[in-house]
Amino acid sequence: MKHNIGSLDRIVRIVLGLAALGLGFYFKSWWGLAGLLPLLTGLVRICPAYLPLGLSTCPRNKR
Repeated sequence: MKHNIGSLDRIVRIVLGLAALGLGFYFKSWWGLAGLLPLLTGLVRICPAYLPLGLSTCPRNKR
């Protein structure tokens, strides 16, 4: 499967995912688990929501 998440998008997802997990841990809330989705998509560089829409934030390869 081709990557569809670019560098900036990846960094934002990882930072927001970690922040949500940290806040959930701090406030002892299950809502912090919502941070797993952006963290996981940022780490694997594939967003399932982008696939049916044909979106990608990756730069195109120049040949």
